[in-house]
Amino acid sequence: MSDLPIYAVLPDLLSALDRDGAAVLIAPPGAGKTTAVAPALLDQAWCTGQIILLSPRRVAARAAAERMAEMLGEKAGETVGYLTRLDSKQSARTRILVMTEAIFVNRIVEDAELQGVSAVLFDEAHERHLDSDLGLALALESRAVLRDDLRICVMSATIDGERFAALLGPEASVIESEGKAHPLRIEWLGSRAELSIEDRMTQAVLAAWRQEDGDVLAFLPGVREIERVRERLTTKLPDVPVLPLHGQIDPAGQRAAIQRNRDGFRRIVLATAIAETSLTLHGVSVVVDSGLARRAEFDRAAGTTHLVTVRASQAAAAQRAGRAARLGPGVAFRMWEEAGHAGRPKFDPPEVETSDLAPLMLALAKWGTQDPASLAWIDPPPAASIASARERLRKLGALDAVNAITPFGNQVASLPMDPVSAAMILYGAQVSRAEQAARLALLLQERGLGGRSEDLLQRLDRWNSDTSPRAKASRKLAARWTERAERLISGAEFEPINPALFLAFAKPDNIAKRRDASGENWASAGGRGYFLDPASPLGSAEWLVIADAQGQAKGARITAAARLDPSEVEAHLGHVIERRSTLRWNTKDERAEARKVRKLGEITISTGPDPEPNPAAMQDLLLDTALDRIDAILPAELVARARFIGLESFQEQLVENAGLWLAPLLVGRRDLKLPKSKLVDAILGQMAWNDRQKLDTLAPRAFATPANTHHTIDYVGEGAPSVDVRVQALFGLDQHPMIGYEPLLLNLTSPAGRPIQATRDLPGFWRGSWQDVCKDMKGRYPKHRWPEHPWLEKPSLKTKNAFSRGQS
Repeated sequence: MSDLPIYAVLPDLLSALDRDGAAVLIAPPGAGKTTAVAPALLDQAWCTGQIILLSPRRVAARAAAERMAEMLGEKAGETVGYLTRLDSKQSARTRILVMTEAIFVNRIVEDAELQGVSAVLFDEAHERHLDSDLGLALALESRAVLRDDLRICVMSATIDGERFAALLGPEASVIESEGKAHPLRIEWLGSRAELSIEDRMTQAVLAAWRQEDGDVLAFLPGVREIERVRERLTTKLPDVPVLPLHGQIDPAGQRAAIQRNRDGFRRIVLATAIAETSLTLHGVSVVVDSGLARRAEFDRAAGTTHLVTVRASQAAAAQRAGRAARLGPGVAFRMWEEAGHAGRPKFDPPEVETSDLAPLMLALAKWGTQDPASLAWIDPPPAASIASARERLRKLGALDAVNAITPFGNQVASLPMDPVSAAMILYGAQVSRAEQAARLALLLQERGLGGRSEDLLQRLDRWNSDTSPRAKASRKLAARWTERAERLISGAEFEPINPALFLAFAKPDNIAKRRDASGENWASAGGRGYFLDPASPLGSAEWLVIADAQGQAKGARITAAARLDPSEVEAHLGHVIERRSTLRWNTKDERAEARKVRKLGEITISTGPDPEPNPAAMQDLLLDTALDRIDAILPAELVARARFIGLESFQEQLVENAGLWLAPLLVGRRDLKLPKSKLVDAILGQMAWNDRQKLDTLAPRAFATPANTHHTIDYVGEGAPSVDVRVQALFGLDQHPMIGYEPLLLNLTSPAGRPIQATRDLPGFWRGSWQDVCKDMKGRYPKHRWPEHPWLEKPSLKTKNAFSRGQS
């Protein structure tokens, strides 16, 4: 092993860590950094405690620990141990502990000083997992504030060393190791869109198997594709070991895929991206790359994480191809065109840009940092993702209004998992059902447990009776979580409730109600629409709580959910059911409507008339509606009179002060049919005394004729101010009437009320066109007076005979 390239730079690395306390190690695949660096630190004078080596994946962590133990002539669990979620081997003798990044984050949050730890090594840092970035940020702050003796080393094959060195501090060195170069040939197979990914991969693996020597490693995006290709290959090559390699395989199966066949038989390994880095698969000299990857992306709008299949980046393709030439000459078959390779993204996006940041924000809140910007990041968390995470943590009760961690949040953060899963288990502990809640939480995290049914409770039953090693190990992990939760919440009384309720308590926005008879369309409390395969066993349910969905937020397909009975919703989810009265304006009936509504988030449970709505709310609705149509509400004539005397802003003032004069008129009403007299009195009450006097003097409501008749003056219509008046009522008047400083337009009418003439000059009319009017009117209305000099006559509306009798 001493011929590995890494050994040439180990002295420089050890010197840098001894001198500066931090370093960046860049070493190509196969250089030996994963298994050589940690053992080399054991005999350093400063290394009196444990060395933590962080690995991005459980499979790689276990394999690295077992390889280092083998190099020391020991078994895993002695000098070298490992700690993953489902498997652990360590003892009091363990000096090197390989663990996954998420476990390290939980450990450092609980113990910021990392007591008993001398060094932390971040392996494969280029993968930029969220827990890796967070763990590094916390370790750097711990080193700066609490542990200046803590050594930190960032290791990878492809990272930008200078960027990481700048993050570690001005004294941090960048150490580069040469790779152990072996010839690598790239074969471009091209894409065939007419074939499924499984059929294309099967053909490519068969061709590689027949053309090349050595074991074959094939990269596929996910477990489903691996199983389908495995079925096809075992039919075509019945005597060849075809081994899957992914996170759902039990440890024994993973070891079988990593190690070379003991009898020397060639084998085919079908793997996800888990085999891109860290792992050395002995005997592999041929790689077949589908060019696809599946990664988790968090949808902030829907509040769910879904898997998306994407083109593998150029960096990922390079890592995959490198697996073939790690131990000797190799060949990589790529299932796409060489010309299209440059169009692939150069690198995968860091998880901090695509993941749910709720775990990160809760960890920081427990750490005591509310502002992520105060920590050292290669790429800082996006502000929108931070805001979304905080909002969901506040809904969960883990953060308070100022984003400080709550007592319940401390309990949630004490469990080694995401906040929703932790809250589920704590809710279960509150009714002495922690183990059932823990199993449900683990079922959501470990794909494949209990099968692939959309019905979570059905999968839970299957898993409970599963006797496979993976199922047993998972149940042991759930038992450990149960113990921790019960220590946090003790003395709870047992209550036999549906375990789906634990998920509903933790994710109330994911409670959903069926929208149609087929059970295909669902509406969630969070306001999102989902659809379900009509053939699903959940299709007959009325209520569900959704655990997982794939696709866009507006129409994501439910892939995991649990059934809720309507009675359970009423009995146990009352704290999230809102009872309120809703008011709306019915435009057709021109009145306000009040209804009682019970809602669970955006789901309406029931609705009906509300005979006693909130008076203040009703008054507010009517006032808002009235202001929207203020031109129709205000007496147009009164507003026009005010403008006539120069009060141009009178209407604007009325709108501004509507709460003072209009609101009292709306008390006890449901419409806007206000009595005009009360409306006018209320408006006049808003006028200053001087303005009121001017209004009555300069813009009177009515015109009094010499005949003692009264006629309403029109201040709104054409020619305003104007008045309609019978001509006989004006006899004896030889001066034109004025309104303020403006002549009143007289619309003169006949005894029958028909228009005769309009004038603003009554004396001129008498002495002008009146003669023609008389001739015409005498023929039409012979019983009425039509004198030649009306300005000298006494005014009267009586007929000639009646007028004469009155004069005698």
